[in-house]
Amino acid sequence: MKTLPSAALFTRVESFFTDNLRSMRGASEHTVHAYRDALKLYFEFVATNKRCSLSAIALDDMNAETVSQFLVHLEKDRSNSAATRNCRRSAIRSFFRHLLRTDIVHSQQYARALVIPAKKVRHRPATYLEAEEVRTLLARPDPRTVDGCRDYALLLFLYNTGARVSEAADLCWRDLQLAAPRQVRLHGKGRKDRVLPLWRDTVNALHRLRMGAHPDQQPHVFLNRRGEALSRDGIAYILRRHVQAAAQDFLGLARKRITPHVLRHSCAVSLLQSGTDITVIRDYLGHVSIATTGRYVATNLQMKRDALETFWQHAGIQPAKAKPWKPTPNLLAFLNSL
Repeated sequence: MKTLPSAALFTRVESFFTDNLRSMRGASEHTVHAYRDALKLYFEFVATNKRCSLSAIALDDMNAETVSQFLVHLEKDRSNSAATRNCRRSAIRSFFRHLLRTDIVHSQQYARALVIPAKKVRHRPATYLEAEEVRTLLARPDPRTVDGCRDYALLLFLYNTGARVSEAADLCWRDLQLAAPRQVRLHGKGRKDRVLPLWRDTVNALHRLRMGAHPDQQPHVFLNRRGEALSRDGIAYILRRHVQAAAQDFLGLARKRITPHVLRHSCAVSLLQSGTDITVIRDYLGHVSIATTGRYVATNLQMKRDALETFWQHAGIQPAKAKPWKPTPNLLAFLNSL
């Protein structure tokens, strides 16, 4: 029986997710879902352009032209940012590399698609909170209530550890050691674990939270009102609610877009300001590359101010007997006449 052209494509899509991503690369569920969503959009775009059903697209349609058109479609029609476009491109590139390994017949068309460049993205400085802003935020949850006890422990834990929101959502009681040495094991991206110390205040907050918990029934630490593990969106909602309340006392908070990742940035900047070596911060946050951690050096305005002040004093440019400039009456009259 002759194999349909579409069947060859579907076979390789299945092997890409089961054999390549999960078995060979050990990709997380978050990565698998991100790649799945990118390829769904790409296949739907190809089918729409070809004016056929998804079941009719084939390996011949997997080429540089369709990929280029799809990337333009993302920005023009779906209003995706350049960063999102690049993320979709990375997922498609990964799939095309798999096609290149498993289908030598179409290798040249796959190779042409793989050289499509990423789009340059303007990197904005990371948003972070100063220590005073964090203290204002942590003062908002009411520890006398069940929700307030949970919220305070959650926000303090995020700031203490610099955990990703997914790491906090997945945190289980078995990952915590609340007796000395106080520490937590976080399960990070790429199935990489790291062990971090905990402040005494963080441990005390978690102890209070555990008093009403049932680890044998629900192993997760941070739960919603239904007794289920908080989702990423649930954590973001809790933070947003307390930020809105804290902004009444600290107006600077209202001008910032504060997400759970901002607390991660805040942890990194605080470590940097305390004099912690950047390689230690890299391991603390679970970064693969030191270049990722290095962005906090560029972000930290206070360190730039301190460096500039030290530079100015060392340079000795300011005259020892500098006299302040005073405008003459004639000059003021001239300016007032403009």
